[in-house]
Amino acid sequence: MCLVVDSRGRLPGRRVDGMSRLRTVLSLCVAVACLLKASEGELLSAAEPAAANEFSGERAYGYLKAICELGPRPSGSIGMQKQRAMIVRHFSDLDAEVTRQPFRIRDRRTGEPVVMENLIVSFHPDRNDRVLLAAHYDTRPYPDRDPVDPEGVFVGANDGASGVAALMELGRFMPALAGPIGVDFVFFDAEEYVVDRRDPYCLGSIHFARRYVADPPPHRYLVGVLLDMVADENLLLPQERHSITWPDTRGLVDDIWQAAAEVGAREFVPRPGPTVEDDHVPLRTIGRIPTCDIIDFDYPHWHTTKDTPEHCSAASLETVGRVMLYWLTRLQAGGRGPR
Repeated sequence: MCLVVDSRGRLPGRRVDGMSRLRTVLSLCVAVACLLKASEGELLSAAEPAAANEFSGERAYGYLKAICELGPRPSGSIGMQKQRAMIVRHFSDLDAEVTRQPFRIRDRRTGEPVVMENLIVSFHPDRNDRVLLAAHYDTRPYPDRDPVDPEGVFVGANDGASGVAALMELGRFMPALAGPIGVDFVFFDAEEYVVDRRDPYCLGSIHFARRYVADPPPHRYLVGVLLDMVADENLLLPQERHSITWPDTRGLVDDIWQAAAEVGAREFVPRPGPTVEDDHVPLRTIGRIPTCDIIDFDYPHWHTTKDTPEHCSAASLETVGRVMLYWLTRLQAGGRGPR
């Protein structure tokens, strides 16, 4: 995840002022609601497998763990290469069209070139009107906010693997997604290839957005949705402030949070959150693709060695996946969407 700033453009000391209190209150609400649903027999046991036509949080969590088992995955690393091969193989097996978008930068420490690569996964590539779903798939080189070991091992379970895992599971449903709109998953490299605080963020999405404008494809993206840090075991998703301030993404946010309300996903909280400088910013400002950011702002293990699968949740991944699948299906059926 990129930088988080408050309403005055300041970096918070840890994460976001006031969010912990909001999380506590809303988590209690979610817990009560879940208990009520359970009493009505509406909740599946965690041990029960999801139906074939339902997004499986357990399967997504399995992907998250498999990615983390590769170890750290900063841009240009062996771990990143292994993850890239995993992603390409996974979506090729789903009969998706996978396009590699390579680019290079010079390492600010050594001056040596670093090879990076975005991955574009296309379902129904013949459909010219398309939706872009994105996640970054690199990890920060070091857990620089860890109070004990800021140069330790960082596997980025939530900040790095969670968006990828959600899209890997969501991909199972894309070949059968009927309707006029195609779907692309884009995995951005070098979102946080950051060693020094002066280093730039979001290099992969900047490259993608510039190519989209400089060499326009035959299709157009109607809207985009970025998934970042969506597996927190205490998931809370207010509305990222850029996403509700930009006039061309306000309606998109309303539609997704309405979809969440309709499927009972109370973790999607319809109130403003902080401003996040994330991959959705270059997509919108450079690529002119109206893109919103779905992100859990208040994760206590952000950029520390404790960002591990143990602090992530299959239930959280399932919540986000169900909402996205419902929103996409409703969009295809002529429900509220880009406008």
